[in-house]
Amino acid sequence: MKKITIDIIMIMIGAFLFALAINLFVIPNDLGEGGVTGVTIILYYVMEWSPGLVSFAINAVLLIIGYRFLNRQTTIYTIIAVTFNSIFLYLTESWSIQSDEIMINAIFGGVFVGVGIGLIIRVGGTTAGTTILARIANKFLGWNISYALLFFDLIVAFSSYFIIGAEALMLTIMMLYIGTKVMEFVIEGVNPQKAVTIISKNPNAIADQVSYKMNRGVTVLSGHGYYTKEQKEILYIVISRQEVIKLKNIVKAVDKDAFIAIHDVRDVFGEGFIELSKS
Repeated sequence: MKKITIDIIMIMIGAFLFALAINLFVIPNDLGEGGVTGVTIILYYVMEWSPGLVSFAINAVLLIIGYRFLNRQTTIYTIIAVTFNSIFLYLTESWSIQSDEIMINAIFGGVFVGVGIGLIIRVGGTTAGTTILARIANKFLGWNISYALLFFDLIVAFSSYFIIGAEALMLTIMMLYIGTKVMEFVIEGVNPQKAVTIISKNPNAIADQVSYKMNRGVTVLSGHGYYTKEQKEILYIVISRQEVIKLKNIVKAVDKDAFIAIHDVRDVFGEGFIELSKS
């Protein structure tokens, strides 16, 4: 119950920051946005319809259509996020900030959007809208969800060109990029982990050095080369980003011809990282 309460508070803070981004930085500077919010902003510019009310209506329809693509908790958190997004967008419509530097406003708009959406996604919610459309595209068209999200957001952003013009559109794209990077930072934290796969002629020596010098566990997988059919032992290690150079040096000292593949890992649970019970 404590975790759920904290999650809801985080969703409320995220929704509030998102609303501030739209009403303090985006709309006063005639900028656009991606997704459903971008549609509501276009309708505000053309018809002067309230972004909060329009956002709630569109997202409600999308939730009804796409609720089956979300699990129960995500659906509940998404409903909460959409509700508070709309409420805060409505309550902060008349708020303003004194700033005539459109570039600064675009940067801060991206930061506020990124932090706001990042907090919501970090606790397991979504902002509905294009997230649901992306899941539908993934299920029926086989699209990657990230590319589907970018696709739908860019469609809306480029559609606003006829309303906001070329310069504002370029600033909007810059703002979306900043928002994406900030959102990744909020979701992944300051220290995302790396998963490393190593194929070497001397895996035992590398594993010994990693265990002794880095105090990291090593998983040994069995494999073989497709062409040579030669049996190989493959090392799988999860480390922090700061430890990558140290691991490379260990491998290079043991086997300069080793094959190393390094992958980004968003969440790592278990001994030496985050306890699963605390996630």
